[in-house]
Amino acid sequence: MRALLDTNVIIHRETNRIIIPEIGNLFYWLDQLKYEKCVHPLTSMEIQKHADPIVVSSFNAKLKSYIILKTEAPESPQIEIIRKKYDQNDNDFIDTSLLKEVYNKRVDILISEDKKLHKKARELEIQDRVFTVDSFLEKVIAENPDLVDYKVLSVKKELFGNIRLADPFFDSFKQDYPEFEKWFNKKADETAYICKGEKDEVLAFLYVKQEGLDENYANIEPRLEPKRRLKIGTFKVIINGFKLGERFLKIIFDNAMLRKVDEIYVTIFDKTEDQLRLIDLMQEWGFYKHGVKHSPKGDEFVYVRDFMPAANRNNPKVTFPYFSGHTRKFIVPIYPEYHTELFPDSILRTESPSNFVEQRPNRNAIHKVYISRSIERDLKPGDIIVFYRTADRGAAHYTSVTTTIGVVESVITNISTLEKFIESCRKRSVFSDKELEKYWNYNLTYRPFVVNFLYAISLTNRLNRKYLLELGIIGDKPPRGFVLLSDKAFQILMEKSHADKRHVVD
Repeated sequence: MRALLDTNVIIHRETNRIIIPEIGNLFYWLDQLKYEKCVHPLTSMEIQKHADPIVVSSFNAKLKSYIILKTEAPESPQIEIIRKKYDQNDNDFIDTSLLKEVYNKRVDILISEDKKLHKKARELEIQDRVFTVDSFLEKVIAENPDLVDYKVLSVKKELFGNIRLADPFFDSFKQDYPEFEKWFNKKADETAYICKGEKDEVLAFLYVKQEGLDENYANIEPRLEPKRRLKIGTFKVIINGFKLGERFLKIIFDNAMLRKVDEIYVTIFDKTEDQLRLIDLMQEWGFYKHGVKHSPKGDEFVYVRDFMPAANRNNPKVTFPYFSGHTRKFIVPIYPEYHTELFPDSILRTESPSNFVEQRPNRNAIHKVYISRSIERDLKPGDIIVFYRTADRGAAHYTSVTTTIGVVESVITNISTLEKFIESCRKRSVFSDKELEKYWNYNLTYRPFVVNFLYAISLTNRLNRKYLLELGIIGDKPPRGFVLLSDKAFQILMEKSHADKRHVVD
């Protein structure tokens, strides 16, 4: 396998400062999986012009560890269209030249942090072979769980006073905020959310604070109007490939729901790759740039997320965790061996939490994948799914229970090849590639389809099959595939499950 590396990846690798901590992890996996690390000749020329002589010297000293492509792929009508549409300078020209190698299949994949390059890849329909550092790590970890030599522990609440401030994780905060250590120590008896690695190093950290109508926003322009708000005081995730960012966003939204706020906001610099990626993640989930916060240390951007009940059926994540009640509802079975792997927050009391440490992307993500051969496959964005955990082998059938509610984001049908099927499922599914291949070939005349959905609610009161029958929610036969529920049946299910009805927007 040949991996073509963009200039931004090479520079982050060869700089004497750690700009993207995950770069070392990226190169570890490239070596572990025996990828050839390829560099385009135009990239090599671009690096020679870099302003930092250390980067140039380091790259030249390590040339033997890279393969410089000896030839360039030919132009094609599709590439020429991209050039005319997007290429306005030398950087744009080089990016399109890199994509040309992928398009002509001279390299297997391309890794780049450039947003415009990824937009071009989508137009060329080669986005499944063009990765960010984050998405590549997700891919290889999902494909090779046996090769992961460390575990990501579950997110836990911890007192500030028990957290080691000397951990290198906090260095960036100390650089950006001169008063950070003083502030941190004053919070000794308050709690934060934290995730640590195998060596007890901090991998992710979140602190949220509730603010009332009397909060002073004089240093924010335009000034925020009085509202009940949740402030994201400190938020950082340095490890990628495990969707910890989504896991922490779920915690933020859960806190906002619990505290009954009207709005969520965060102040953040946009100096580093970590900060820029965090901004991109939040914008994907409905945050927008409100303005700036002025301070002696420099202006920070203010990003806001409206948290008043609303539902966007076409793009449900921008109004998550709210969803529309004016849509179809389905109940669908999921086998025990896959249930808690996909829904760690919906673990049953009979299961051990230690078996479900979040060391895989599918466990931490809000985005999930469900694979089905259901006759009913005409699901639409915004449709509601009730997941029904089937009984353990040998247990009575009435021990099957409803546990989780999801919201459909998109549906992929008419998948033509095994490769496309695996690519559609890999990051968010509980299945390994071998299991996906087996599932694909199980019935050659009736291929499976893929439902991408958002993990919305874990039901606190589980309704077993016997009770579901008594309530008239399901029929005599247990659900197979996606079975349509009436609005009344769904309302009864929500009520008897003691689910927070605020999630459903009428």
